Amino acid sequence: MERRSIGSGPLRVGAIGLGCMPMSWAYAPSRRRGEESVRTVHTALDLGANLLDTADMYGPFTNELVVGRVLRERRADAFVSAKVGLRAGEQHVVADGRPGYVRRACDASLRRLRTDVIDLYQLHRVDPEVPVEETWGAMAELVSAGKVRALGYCALGAGAGPGAGRRGDRAYGTTLRHLERVQQVFPVSAVQAELSVWSPEAAWQLLPWCAARGVGMLAAMPLGSGFLTGTLTPGEGFESQDVRARHPRFTAYAMAANQQLVAGLRRVARRHGEVGGVPVTAAQVALAWVLAQGPHVVPVPGAGRAHWAAENARAAEVRLTAGDLAEIAALPAAVGAWD
Repeated sequence: MERRSIGSGPLRVGAIGLGCMPMSWAYAPSRRRGEESVRTVHTALDLGANLLDTADMYGPFTNELVVGRVLRERRADAFVSAKVGLRAGEQHVVADGRPGYVRRACDASLRRLRTDVIDLYQLHRVDPEVPVEETWGAMAELVSAGKVRALGYCALGAGAGPGAGRRGDRAYGTTLRHLERVQQVFPVSAVQAELSVWSPEAAWQLLPWCAARGVGMLAAMPLGSGFLTGTLTPGEGFESQDVRARHPRFTAYAMAANQQLVAGLRRVARRHGEVGGVPVTAAQVALAWVLAQGPHVVPVPGAGRAHWAAENARAAEVRLTAGDLAEIAALPAAVGAWD
């Protein structure tokens, strides 16, 4: 698989990563299978999708334990991306950026991941009660201590919901101000934000900042939380603990209206024929679109099954033409926004 840089240093990863969150958090609890999750991680590594994106709050904690089972055997094959700064309670999630908590959380993640170093440690959420420079400074100390190799900033949940970019630069304004502040403390190697065909705002607002500074971008939810795969049926519904049950783009009406996006991706896929002897899919075209946004962009699609991880990894072989990109750009904006 093609390799891409994370930051201006020597960190390089497969062009497509693996989002591990669906294995134990946010989506369809009844479909989670521990052994299948382990197989999924192994499959991703086998195909070169070596960036494994996890967090202590996924589960909480169980996601890191799953990844740790694989790292025990294959640490040299993996690039580990973990997060700190959110604590999951019984009814809610709270930000915690206290330096002491950051240090304790890192040590706990290292134990669960069965490794002595985390390749990329991301600030999951800024704590409004703690100056971001203090939190980032504690994370920088972990680099000096040899427990972490590089630092990243996670812009997910930062107030930039789908469609927000059309209001101008207000969507990621706070994120950009935080990035400028922490950059003065210790270099940012990567920024993670939602980026997909139906949520392109980060490409307009965050990617220029990253490109100008040699900072990598991790594209979260590049498959639109599964919608852009074309495998979800409008009106089918979701389990109550599935975040999509409360997402305005996953109402029956919005899903039906947004089928135009999937149809457009399928048209492009048909023109590309096969990859690895298998017909190109809408999901692979959606990932190829993300890859085409820049050489330092790494899509991190979530997957809880080995065959999905394999399909996602093979998207790195799909090369979209200028005509393909223009056709995708002309697709209608998605129906259903947070605002």
